[in-house]
Amino acid sequence: MGSNNSQPKLFQGDIVEFPRNKYFSHFGVYYGERDGVPYVAHLTCRDSDAKLLLFGRALRSNVRLDPLDLLGKEYKVSNMLDDSFPPRDFPDVVKPAIDNLLGTEVTFDILFHNSEHQATLLRYGVKRSQQIERIYKHIMPAWKKPFEKKEL
Repeated sequence: MGSNNSQPKLFQGDIVEFPRNKYFSHFGVYYGERDGVPYVAHLTCRDSDAKLLLFGRALRSNVRLDPLDLLGKEYKVSNMLDDSFPPRDFPDVVKPAIDNLLGTEVTFDILFHNSEHQATLLRYGVKRSQQIERIYKHIMPAWKKPFEKKEL
């Protein structure tokens, strides 16, 4: 996903990917600078009493603005859907959407509404998670036969 540069130039509205391990990354949308500090809007359940208790869900999550460096020293621009969907206008659409979401509780769901879903929803108006789509490609064939045989 995205370019491989660890400190790329960011433009408002870019999706920023922070690799976490071999398989997963955390995502946010570059918001711009405040007092010379670059900020990213991202979906998180950090600093809340929410837990990923049941099926990868945290009921008390929210979209936050945090300094870029707080989310990770290594990151890349990952505007992965630019070929399929036009990016929405940052000043007129994305920034107001972020501003309206700040402080609002949202349900985090690893499969249906994770940080990548939130980032693509803000940038493109479409919820997508390529990480989850890759997982589905591996598990769907394993589930297909039992469903066809009505074993599940």
